[in-house]
Amino acid sequence: MEPVTHLLTGACLSRAFGFPARARYATAACVIAAELPDADFVYRLGGPLVYFQHHRGWTHALWSLPLQAALLVGVFYGLHATRRTWKKRRSVEEPAPTRWLMLSGMALLALLSHLLLDWTNNYGIRPFAPFNPRWYAGELVYIVEPLLLLVLSLALLLPFLFSLVHREMGIRRPRYQGRALSAAALVMMVGLWGYRGSQRDDAATVVDAHEFRGGRIMRRSLNPYPIDPYRWHVVVETPENFQIGTVDTRQGLFETDPQQIYAKPQVTLATLAAKQSWLGEVYLDWSKFPLVVDEGTVGETHPELSPTPAEAALRNVVFSDLRFRYDVLGLRSSSNVLSAEAWVDANRRVQEAFLGGAEQVGAH
Repeated sequence: MEPVTHLLTGACLSRAFGFPARARYATAACVIAAELPDADFVYRLGGPLVYFQHHRGWTHALWSLPLQAALLVGVFYGLHATRRTWKKRRSVEEPAPTRWLMLSGMALLALLSHLLLDWTNNYGIRPFAPFNPRWYAGELVYIVEPLLLLVLSLALLLPFLFSLVHREMGIRRPRYQGRALSAAALVMMVGLWGYRGSQRDDAATVVDAHEFRGGRIMRRSLNPYPIDPYRWHVVVETPENFQIGTVDTRQGLFETDPQQIYAKPQVTLATLAAKQSWLGEVYLDWSKFPLVVDEGTVGETHPELSPTPAEAALRNVVFSDLRFRYDVLGLRSSSNVLSAEAWVDANRRVQEAFLGGAEQVGAH
């Protein structure tokens, strides 16, 4: 999921379980821990392909969560010790002792929420890496789900508004106000996952009953749209081709288009070299429905780049994952971000590699 949903979930977890009453720094620890696995963002410093290779890798693996929790609590311990020293010098009363072990458990719970949320979308996670590098994806909600953002935000905002009303009316504010709302928001989140899961099963039934050009269904993937739980982006592989369509579970209809039928690409020397390259290995390890196409020379496919004569003669091999080839709220940014290109020379060597339009330096 995107960062805001993670942060809001951490805050709701802290409030719903009454963590602020149990340990000092609980809310801050839960909020930070709920987003901490995405610290793999630093891999962007090595380029887009390095980040793509390590994103949702070891920081999203179950074995690393206790280490991340210990690291986070260690930071808070250092800040706490510094603050205590500062207060002693000024003869200020020392704060109540912090339950560090309990704080570690709270941070671990928030870290687990991050993995669970990321699993619910169709990008997936690798919770058992590096021992088992397999990707797991629940395919229940889109990476940005406005309904979840609204519910979680209201659960945190409404108690603040209520406190303003209480202050105006002279009513004493309840301690740790908002626990019930935060708990209700988390329950609604799980309920949304369950309902979308049932709709996904209905969509699968509609797809399985459809007759596809090219023969029987070998594999299929149903990918969620934001907001609308009844609409699903479908990718089907038959022995001859890949087909894309949309299922509406309210009407029990599957809609497809002849232009969204992709013959399985011919394997060329260029595509073979691209698949065996660093880019190809990383992309194909993640992609569930890859389409690898030799689209011609760079001069033919990218004349706007004004390539040099040597670059213009390179073969442009494009990688894309059909799971992300669909419009979302009128935008197709996901398909562009998650596509890749390899420029292959006559000696079957990748000279340039791009991910989402950004060049990876030193990819060859």
